[in-house]
Amino acid sequence: MKRKVIFFAALVVTSVIAISVAVNAQMAVQFTAPPLDKSPMDVSYYPANFPILKIQNKATEPLIARVIYSRPQKNGRVVFGELVEYGKVWRLGANEATEIELYKDVKIDNKLLKKGRYTMYAIPNPDKWTLIFNKETDIWGAFQYDEKKDVLRADIKPEIQQDPVEVFTLVFDKTESGANMIMAWDNVKATLPITFIK
Repeated sequence: MKRKVIFFAALVVTSVIAISVAVNAQMAVQFTAPPLDKSPMDVSYYPANFPILKIQNKATEPLIARVIYSRPQKNGRVVFGELVEYGKVWRLGANEATEIELYKDVKIDNKLLKKGRYTMYAIPNPDKWTLIFNKETDIWGAFQYDEKKDVLRADIKPEIQQDPVEVFTLVFDKTESGANMIMAWDNVKATLPITFIK
């Protein structure tokens, strides 16, 4: 009798293990990774490539700014005035609204912008862009943009470029007083001068 009970118990345990393995294998097969985003997220630093310089012990300047943004593609479309409407608040990229983190106080348009994290928007027009720094972060698009939460606005003049830029690009370029934040897409380039406070 004892042998039958032991045999039965072993059979039950073996069945449970087999079912568990089959269920786990089925669950593993069912997982599907989400597709790559059409507008992938990217990061720009000032100084450029700061994390790489840091791990190589080659960083000669402290980290001043980091921008996280998504990079939509032109794909044969007319961007400004059509895809991105003139006179309307734009998330300055795609998907989540663009965010900038400042690691020290700076001046933009001769106005103080304290260190911290901000959402960035733009209101593009053919002859002027208004860049907006807003204190509400972790926002999708510009659908719930709240002007009351703006901390700074600055107007800049866009330039027409001969060679179109396929993918929206945001980079920093060093200047004598700080850096220019350059935004380029399609045949338009807009430059925001940023002054570092010493």
